[in-house]
This record gives sequence, C-alpha cells and structure tokens, in this order.
Amino acid sequence: MENGPLVYGLLAALAIALLHAAYTDIKRREIEDWLNAAIALAAPVFWWACGLSFWPDMAMQLAVGAAVFLFFALMFAIGAMGGGDVKLLGAIALWFPWTEMARITIIMSLIGAALTLIVLAEHKWKKKPGQPEVPYGVAIAMATLWPVGERFFNQFA
Repeated sequence: MENGPLVYGLLAALAIALLHAAYTDIKRREIEDWLNAAIALAAPVFWWACGLSFWPDMAMQLAVGAAVFLFFALMFAIGAMGGGDVKLLGAIALWFPWTEMARITIIMSLIGAALTLIVLAEHKWKKKPGQPEVPYGVAIAMATLWPVGERFFNQFA
C-alpha cells in the first residue's frame, strides 16, 4: 500500500466521518445513511490511491465488506445492533484488509462492552424507564480510528 497525499487525505476524511457518526449516534442514536454511503463510495478511490489491483485485491475488499455486512445484519436481525451500525461496519470493511477488520472487530467489541456497562450503570443510576440504548457507533468509530491513526503516526516511530 502506498502512502501518498491522497491516501492520507482520504484517511483524514474517513476519520472525520467516523467522528461525525459517533457524535450523531450519541445525540440521536442514529447514523445517517448518506454518511455510510459516502464512506462506502470513497473506498474504491482509496483502493486506487493505495495501488490495489483489481484482482485479487479489490475483489477481496468487496468480499470482506459483504461478509462483514452479512454477519452484522444477522446481529441486527436478532436485535443486538442497530441498522446504522451494520451499514457503518459494512462500509468500513471496504477500507481495510480482513486481518485489520478482525482487529477492528475485536477492539470494537471490547470498547462496546465497556460502553454498554457505562450506559447500563447510568440508566440504572438515573432510574430511566425502558431499555437503555447503547450508541455502538462510538465503539465502531473508536476501534476504526485506531488503525487510521496508526497510518499517520507509525511513520514517526
């Protein structure tokens, strides 16, 4: 993978989009479709900027995106995750190789578990009625910002 100015610009745009997704998920418990679509549609530009070949690299990215989307669509079907979260994960999966996506998923799960405990405690402490809603977009964004940041900062190590 190449690390030219376009790659860094696209990663910066992805980071901004992830921060926006986390913010709207906290405020409204919603991640907008236009944002997920923009992230997904920017992925092929990122592939081109990174110098990925059509076969097998780009095909593999599409397969990773589809597999991640389908897996988390099952989570949505059983009520474990919101639709915006599923679409965000599918869009993000288009940007990273499967090994990196596996790491993002593990980090996301750990952050999500901690976030869930915090939301449950706050819900119980404030004696709010109904089921608590966890803004899982925050965990998704934080877990994805990790490898994005590594691309920027590992060059200084």
